[in-house]
Amino acid sequence: MNLVFSKKSKPIYYLLFVLVFISSCNGQEKTKQLTEKVSEPMPIKIGEPKIIINKATSEYKSVYCSLQDKAGNIWFGTTGEGVYRFDGKLFTQYTVKDGLSHNNIYSILEDKAGYIWFGTTDGISIYDGKHISKVKLPENYTPSSNNDWYGNENATKKTVWSLLQDKNGTIWIGTGDGIFCCDASTELSVNSKIFTRFLENYLLVNKEGLHLKMVDCMLEDKSGNMWFGSGMPPGMEGLCRYDGKTLVSFKPENEGWIRNIIETKNGDLLFTTRRKGVCRYDGKNFTYVTHPKGVIPSSMMSCLEDTKGNTWFTSDYGKQINDTLGGVWKYDGKTYTKYTAKDGLTNNSVFMIFKDRDENIWISTRNMGLYRFDGKQFTSFSE
Repeated sequence: MNLVFSKKSKPIYYLLFVLVFISSCNGQEKTKQLTEKVSEPMPIKIGEPKIIINKATSEYKSVYCSLQDKAGNIWFGTTGEGVYRFDGKLFTQYTVKDGLSHNNIYSILEDKAGYIWFGTTDGISIYDGKHISKVKLPENYTPSSNNDWYGNENATKKTVWSLLQDKNGTIWIGTGDGIFCCDASTELSVNSKIFTRFLENYLLVNKEGLHLKMVDCMLEDKSGNMWFGSGMPPGMEGLCRYDGKTLVSFKPENEGWIRNIIETKNGDLLFTTRRKGVCRYDGKNFTYVTHPKGVIPSSMMSCLEDTKGNTWFTSDYGKQINDTLGGVWKYDGKTYTKYTAKDGLTNNSVFMIFKDRDENIWISTRNMGLYRFDGKQFTSFSE
């Protein structure tokens, strides 16, 4: 069909064309939009000065992961109590009632657009500043299970243990069913079409036949290599490296269970293991760190390096085994300093360790304990 425009009609169509063009450009500038809101805008909540531990809280519940966003808020993901946002004064709790897909939170990520991603026992939830929305993972995931224990087969496969956005903007999602990738610049849908399985990349060289299931932690190093820490069974594939082409695995002293990875200022990798303690990789050799007196290697959980170059380690050995073996250690390159219940902790079974922008060290213990260390003393933020 031919369209004929009169001279009088041309200005109108030109105006329409300009409006469409402007709208199109604005649409391209919008980096991301959740196409379906699972929850209504969250009501304004009044926070608490501390995390409240109720009678139903067991010793197996804890603050498991943390992140400080661009605005300075600190998010704490828990095993069973949802997520807390700390604005510097008050803690505000968000649970399934607010749109989370599950109250077990194992990983948190803020992407470059400012969206907060939560890795839960039942897939991913994303906070856009007003809503928390559920984003479905691929359909071949097993159905949800009523058994929330992390060792349950169904819950394990659906759990998002780790999240990372690389320098190119790709978001990596470590699950019990393998690693998925997502281009965060595309429109985010509640459907699973935006996710691709990393191992299905036909250009990937994977001679060892690695499955990358149960990836507990991920890191992109200064050279752009991706590192994956394989977790509990059915993981146990050690420290895996992807250089952009080839995927390989390292198992120093046959240790296959990796819990945490960091890169130090000098470019070395430090990672905690399930049975051997803390190991250092300098780019050529793997060397297990000499552990402080009183530490059983299988108890080591997390590590970090502060701005002064001190290395911190945590141990989860608590009262259920031997309360004298747990705690937090700071290593200044020469000596270890140990912090325990004598220094203000409720118990010595320590999981997470995190450093905020003000150089405070945050740690968590069993039974939802949360503490901040300012360099002199611990302050409790749970009661």
